[in-house]
Amino acid sequence: MSSFLSEGVSDIRRTARGWRWGRRSQVPRSAEPYVLPAQQTVFPSDWSRKRPAIVVREVAQKGGLEPLFRSQVRTKVEGLDVLDRIEGPVIFAANHASHLDTPLVLLSLPDEWRRRTAVAAAADYFFDTWWRAVGSSLIFNTFPIDRRGGSMATTPGEVLADGWSLVIFPEGTRSKDGWVGTFRMGAAFLAHEYGVPVVPVAHRGTFAAMPRGQGWPSPGRRQLTIRFGEPLRPHEGESVREFAPRIKTAVATLLDEDSTTWWDARRRFAAGETPDPSGPKVAQWRRVWEQSESPVADGPGRRLRAWGRPTR
Repeated sequence: MSSFLSEGVSDIRRTARGWRWGRRSQVPRSAEPYVLPAQQTVFPSDWSRKRPAIVVREVAQKGGLEPLFRSQVRTKVEGLDVLDRIEGPVIFAANHASHLDTPLVLLSLPDEWRRRTAVAAAADYFFDTWWRAVGSSLIFNTFPIDRRGGSMATTPGEVLADGWSLVIFPEGTRSKDGWVGTFRMGAAFLAHEYGVPVVPVAHRGTFAAMPRGQGWPSPGRRQLTIRFGEPLRPHEGESVREFAPRIKTAVATLLDEDSTTWWDARRRFAAGETPDPSGPKVAQWRRVWEQSESPVADGPGRRLRAWGRPTR
C-alpha cells in the first residue's frame, strides 16, 4: 500500500512539472516573436489627497507617527521663517540618506504646510505591493514616481497644479554611505515648467540614526538636524540644466552651515569654496565612518559617537 502511494505521489509530481498550467508555451523562447512588454499603470494615489484621507492622515501623523518619531530621535529645525515669505505650492528639494528623511521633513513643517504637502516616492519600492502602497499613500501622502518608465497614474505636475507642495529627493535613491549623490534634474524641470519656487532642504544625522539596510532607528535617540533655505527660482533665460546645479549648491551650502556656522558657510559660498557634499575620495569604510557620527546634540559637551552610547 505504501509503495502504491509513493508511486502515485511521484507520478503526480512528474505530471505537475511537465504540465503547462496554462502558462508555458510549447514553442521555444528562441522561436517566439519579440513583443514589446506591456506598460503597467502605476498604483493610483489621487484618493490620498481627498478630504477623508486627509482627516485620517492628520490623526495618524499627529497621534501616532509624531509621538513615535520623537521617541526614537531628537530633532533641531532651522530656517522655517523662509516659509513666512512665500506661498505654496513649492518644491522641497532635500538630500536623501535614510527612510527617516520623509518623516523628518514632513514633521518639521508647520501644520498648514504639512497638510498640503505630498511626497514623491519610488514606484518600484513603495508601490510594489498593495499594502505598502496604501500605507505610504495614507500616512505620508506619497505618490509614485516610476524610475523604470511605466505609465503614471498621477504626475508631479498634476499634484502641483492641484495646489499641493512636493517633497522631492533629487538623488532618486538613498545614499549608500551618507554622502550626497548626483542630483537629477526633476525638481529643476518642475520648477521651470510650472513656475513654482524650489526650497532647498538639508539634513544631517539620518544616516547615522538609520542607514540603508537598517529597519529601525538605532537606540539612544540620535540627533537629527534639518535646515530650510531661501527659495530658488530660475533666472531669466536660465535652462533646466543650468538651474539644477544651483539647487545642489544651495543644499551643499546648508549642509556646510549646519556643520559649521552661517558666517563661515556664506563666506565659503561667496568665494566658491563650499565643500563638495559628495564627500572625500577615500576608502568606502572611511566615508561611512564619518557619516556614522551624529551631529552635535543639544546641550554643552554632549556628543554621540559613531558607534556606541551617548557620552558627556
